[in-house]
Amino acid sequence: MREELLKTNFLEGTLVKSFTIPLSALTRSATHARYSLLKEKSIQTVFFSTAFFAVIVVTFILLFLVRDGYPVFTQVGILDFLFGPDWAPTASEPLYGIFPLIVGTLLVTLGAMVFAVPLSIGCAIYIAELASPRAKSILKPAIELLAGIPSVVYGFFGLIVLTNFIRVAFDLPTGETWLAASVLLGIMALPTIVSVSEDAISSVPHEFREGSLAIGATRWQTISRVLVPAALSGIAAAIILGIGRAIGETMAVMMVAGNAAIVPDPVWNILSPLRTLTGTLGIEMGEVAVGSDHYHALFGVAIVLLVITLGINLAAVAILRYLNEGRVASAAKKPFFSARTRARILFAAGTLGFSLLLLILTAAPPYLAALVLFGGGGWYMVRPFIPENRVQQIAFVFIGLATLIVLAILIIILQDIVINGLPALSWEFLTTSPLDSGRAGGIFPAIIGTLDLVVGAIAIALPLGVGAAVYLVEYTQEGRMTQVIRTGVDLLNGTPSIVFGLFGFAFIVLYLGIGVSMLAGQITLALMVLPTVIRTTEESLKSIPMALREGSLALGATRWQTISRVVIPPALPGILTGAILSIGRAAGETAPIMFTAVVFSSRFLPDSVLDPVMALPYHLFILATNVPGSSMNKYGTALVLLLLVVSFYAVAIAARTHFQNKMRG
Repeated sequence: MREELLKTNFLEGTLVKSFTIPLSALTRSATHARYSLLKEKSIQTVFFSTAFFAVIVVTFILLFLVRDGYPVFTQVGILDFLFGPDWAPTASEPLYGIFPLIVGTLLVTLGAMVFAVPLSIGCAIYIAELASPRAKSILKPAIELLAGIPSVVYGFFGLIVLTNFIRVAFDLPTGETWLAASVLLGIMALPTIVSVSEDAISSVPHEFREGSLAIGATRWQTISRVLVPAALSGIAAAIILGIGRAIGETMAVMMVAGNAAIVPDPVWNILSPLRTLTGTLGIEMGEVAVGSDHYHALFGVAIVLLVITLGINLAAVAILRYLNEGRVASAAKKPFFSARTRARILFAAGTLGFSLLLLILTAAPPYLAALVLFGGGGWYMVRPFIPENRVQQIAFVFIGLATLIVLAILIIILQDIVINGLPALSWEFLTTSPLDSGRAGGIFPAIIGTLDLVVGAIAIALPLGVGAAVYLVEYTQEGRMTQVIRTGVDLLNGTPSIVFGLFGFAFIVLYLGIGVSMLAGQITLALMVLPTVIRTTEESLKSIPMALREGSLALGATRWQTISRVVIPPALPGILTGAILSIGRAAGETAPIMFTAVVFSSRFLPDSVLDPVMALPYHLFILATNVPGSSMNKYGTALVLLLLVVSFYAVAIAARTHFQNKMRG
């Protein structure tokens, strides 16, 4: 007899049998509910693990850097290491003072910002306020294309073209100077500053523009006195990000700076060679004996570099995060700072700015100081007598000129590489192995090795990055744990690529015993592109309306069913765009694979992931710096690498544009 559960209702004294439910069905239902709950908990745990992975990686990077760098601080002393005037680790009596390296890094970065900031802000203003829709459709992809050029290609262009121009123009024995490094790093920082500044200016409410124009202000007065001040925090964050980009660059500055560990004499001598922290790591790490004092000193250099870059990048991220929070805040919400606090901050910033100006003018040559003082003073004296319309014309001319210079830089770089690289392209060049130290033969193993590294890196980074983003968006609210994870992602994103290379060498190659291999390079590149995957996926998931989630849950779907069947499918184009951008970045990087994965020349393809590989960026670097008489193959390699990386970025841009238009339609 089937057991039944009776539900009884007493209605007017009558026992009524309402319905019957088999006990076995109730048991199955309870079991299914427990299974679903366990499944949801397990999935959430997996996503939490992927999100916390960024924190683990940052911890391991710091741990291994400190482990291998700590001995130099105990042996030399922190102050002597930081402020010692001589870096000569291979001398008969080794000297480990990195003060010239720190000064070289700061001077190169200062010069890069002097070059990049005016051009970037002018270009950003033009794109945000003056450009027509058609001009925007050309300029924004051009800026993104400038960002997509690999650093080793920039370095190659600087070594072949820029340094030669400086040598001839200033009648020098060599053009590898502070000036060359600053100009090149300024060009590389342009896309970052332009993009973030343009976003900041465009995000200023339209009411600000309309109100200013309505009371009779000219267009330039509106831009200079309303929009730019309103977007000043975002522009400052853009400049800070540009500084971080310049300080963390390795390959380009190493190829054009001259690499002399000296402080320029006088300090404003922009035609002096110098050496940076990143350049020192790139030059010396490959030839140092593991465990030696020199080895530990290089890891000490990496610690200093990491502290500087992380501080800069975290400052920029904090500013941008505060701005984003401010945009969605209520107008009636209490300000983040009181009026008195804001006044103190402005006073401190003004004092700091005036002090820096005095410092620059004191250190600068007399003619430059006089030009700045008298030129600026003369302008402010005659400025009140110039009509506003004429001022606007002058300002717009300079803004247009800045935009034209940025476009000209892109055209010059592409024209030089394409014109000189096309003659080298042939079926033989693309399908054969290198001969005669790369002077002859082809680059087929380098192409395959690059693709192997990229595919492996994305195969590791994509599931981890998507899982981390899903956890941050779908499973958590803003809290302490979320802040810890986001801070880990920000730290990972701000870590210079050369530091990833050192970590990969110390942990993956040596500690884990994998050796220099394809696998070590794939893991290192995966760690480097992981923040890009997380951020692009997170933005894609946030763009999905909350109503879709609520509707799915209201119909009885579990959270995982809602995520996998409702949220992720429409977010997939953005996720794929992030993956493609990560592929492009991984394919163009040299520093992370220098010590972990690559060899210069190999006639055969690797048999397993434990074998080293050739790669296009490293092959180009060695050809450009160590193999004379290989001009055609240098340009051919540079062109193939450029086409490979730019094609990835072009696909990402086209996909983004397609889906944006589809959503608008």
